[in-house]
Amino acid sequence: MRAIYQVVTATCFSLSILGGDALAASPLKQYSVRDFFRNPEQSGFQISPNGKYISFMQPWKGRMNIFVRTVGSDAAPLRITSEEARDISGYFWKGDDHILFAKDFGGDENFHVVSVGRDGKGLKDLTPYPKVRAQIVDDLEDNKDEILVSHNKRDPEVFDVYRVNVKSGAEKLVAKNPGNIQGWITDHDGKVRAATTSDGVNTSLLYRATESAPFKTVLTTSFKDSVDPLFFTFDNKKLYVSSNLGRDKKAIVILDPETAKEEQLLYENPEVDVEGLAYSKKRKVLTEISYTTWKTQYKFLDTQSEALHKTLQEKLPGYEVITQSHTKDESTWIVAAYNDRTQGSRYLFDSKSGTLTKLADINPAIAEKDMAEMKPVQYKARDGLVINGYLTLPLGKDPKNLPVIVNPHGGPWVRDVWGYNPEVQLLANRGYAVLQMNYRGSTGYGRQFWEASFKQWGKTMQDDITDGVQWLVQQGIADPKRVAIYGGSYGGYATLAGVTFTPDLYAAAVDYVGVSNMFTFMKTIPPYWKPFLDQMYEMVGDPVKDKELLTAVSPALHTDRIKTPLFVAQGANDPRVNKAESDQIVESLRKRGVPVEYMVKDNEGHGFHNEENRFDFYTAMEGFLAKHLAPK
Repeated sequence: MRAIYQVVTATCFSLSILGGDALAASPLKQYSVRDFFRNPEQSGFQISPNGKYISFMQPWKGRMNIFVRTVGSDAAPLRITSEEARDISGYFWKGDDHILFAKDFGGDENFHVVSVGRDGKGLKDLTPYPKVRAQIVDDLEDNKDEILVSHNKRDPEVFDVYRVNVKSGAEKLVAKNPGNIQGWITDHDGKVRAATTSDGVNTSLLYRATESAPFKTVLTTSFKDSVDPLFFTFDNKKLYVSSNLGRDKKAIVILDPETAKEEQLLYENPEVDVEGLAYSKKRKVLTEISYTTWKTQYKFLDTQSEALHKTLQEKLPGYEVITQSHTKDESTWIVAAYNDRTQGSRYLFDSKSGTLTKLADINPAIAEKDMAEMKPVQYKARDGLVINGYLTLPLGKDPKNLPVIVNPHGGPWVRDVWGYNPEVQLLANRGYAVLQMNYRGSTGYGRQFWEASFKQWGKTMQDDITDGVQWLVQQGIADPKRVAIYGGSYGGYATLAGVTFTPDLYAAAVDYVGVSNMFTFMKTIPPYWKPFLDQMYEMVGDPVKDKELLTAVSPALHTDRIKTPLFVAQGANDPRVNKAESDQIVESLRKRGVPVEYMVKDNEGHGFHNEENRFDFYTAMEGFLAKHLAPK
């Protein structure tokens, strides 16, 4: 199965180590906003199953489109798509003759699955339904003509599974959703054999021995318990799952779907959740388990895969190395090499000859040596909880009394990870220190850490952010008069909560598609989120039962406390955080005479996707922060 759209316990570094790196750096070279946020010259490389063709994305009329070239040929690559409204965000090969990609419209996240021939002919929208969201269930790698797609055409709240012909677009219903199924799992023959359901607060695992048999419920747990099916064992009888049943951290186990009993523990880590498991389809062996401490780590299960990784690491020292695509016979690989200071390069690796050929640098406009290191850090929140995060210090600056941008992540139930981040690097390049923290509720640190966030929006979750600021001040890194907060989505909410509930802490704030009013936010969520409303009520708060709580933590209901200069950015078509969330905070502040800048993009959704909109936003943000923080 492949997705076609994109919808790490940390080591403590002392101040002396951080300061030593920064002071040893070369003088700062300033790059333009365009350098950081322009579309890549080439990216998204994939190789066809037979190894004869390489596909990639590059700009055409300002949008990322798909190109194909023949391996070993000097002929110019062929552009096979002509998208002009929005970038193509992801795609994959379907056999050797077709490519499938996803597109939405103005950021509404109603993705359609589109098929196009390798020669650019036969373009066909496989899910041509208005206001319908589609996604791949299984690419059916061994079936050259068909894929499994789920979409919500029949009912906006649920997704049925269809077998779709990539040439004709003809579809046949394979599995009808009774109303509560949230995920479908296929076996290695492409048969829909398992599913997960939710009634809002309880989740169940459903199983059937054959595709013609009815599903039966084999396990029901609270949503706080996690039993996430990854894929079937190679005999199609058991399931590999990531599970935290009876433990705090998720572990990789083998589950008997007939009895829902764990039969074997493959791997667990005492510090973090373990959720990643990979395999070789050709050799039918497990290859590696991945998990994230402060960066991604691997436990290899197969000597051939470990040898491949070791060879690539030796050929590309100083970089994280991952494989992104391979031929069906697993002899030729697309390899990505990157680190925290560069998006890096992409290579073609022939494992038979050992030849590594560079395909492209993702962003040659920016020199790696001019970017700042992203260091893992830890600090304690006021209640003693350990918070892991990352600190990026500007090059060529003494790490004392610096202007700081606090950058809480969105989600909130995701986490920040180590790696190249153009936002962070832009800010560091402008002389700011940047603090990112995995506040309580961030995923990957176990059940207890996650549950500590329940009904804590604007409360202890916000304290974790505030305590990070105080830690930087105590370390002498932050100038307490020049601290700003910037975040998107939940990070935007945290930004608004920061200037509302700690109004003296921040000199400036940037809210990017953030929630402002818990009541209006709950009313405007997408229809396919509605089955999770009861879960949201338990995790965030019930608008009726917890009215007092949600009122207390809604920034839009306390704008009289806000005095910090604010910049708000919003996509008009955002299905997750409705434009009204930004409108009401801006209107209320402007009535009071509080300085607020407001940027709305009519062709965007939850975050700015189009290149020209990114340029506008980050240019405005750069000027706004410079005005209010005045880096020295």
